[in-house]
Amino acid sequence: MLEKIIAAVATWIIGMISSMGYGGVVLLMAIESACIPLPSEIIMPFAGFLVSKGEMTLFGIAMAGAIGCVVGSIPAYYAGMFGGRPLADKYGKYVLIGKKDLDMADRWFATHGEIIIFIARLLPGVRTFIAFPAGMARMNMTRFVIYTFVGSFIWCWALGYIGMKAGENWEKLSVYFHQSHYVIIAGGLAFVAWYVWHHFKAE
Repeated sequence: MLEKIIAAVATWIIGMISSMGYGGVVLLMAIESACIPLPSEIIMPFAGFLVSKGEMTLFGIAMAGAIGCVVGSIPAYYAGMFGGRPLADKYGKYVLIGKKDLDMADRWFATHGEIIIFIARLLPGVRTFIAFPAGMARMNMTRFVIYTFVGSFIWCWALGYIGMKAGENWEKLSVYFHQSHYVIIAGGLAFVAWYVWHHFKAE
């Protein structure tokens, strides 16, 4: 069953990025930042793998990823602004946003202020839903976009770099693995499975 899931996700992500290039990275990362749990831990390393093949550049995929994060975060921001807690309480469970998540985000805003948007963009899992509480807090939109872009650029660059280095050293790694893109996807899916399990356990 897991192999079928890996193959399906791999085929879709590979197809999107391979056919659309940077546009595919923008679209996938926009989905990830719109409070939809499509992990960047899968998307960006594969884009980085394509960098090692000369099909993209590291700066280019980081820029595309950061733009996608901003595009996807804006609807989530406004959903938080106009929907607030009632919307999260009703539908949050479907995108893995729970009461504890929002309580945590509220505490972070109270303790650290708006800079928490930048910090959260560097944290797995949290980065996916942080735009929603930013909207609830009615954070200044200009600062929200800047913090989102800068934090996301660093995150996307780092994940892309990992994928690029894996691709550059694939001859050495191939002794242990046979299908590079499946290894990247499997690693990403393992993280997703852990996050979902941990999330519902904590609820």
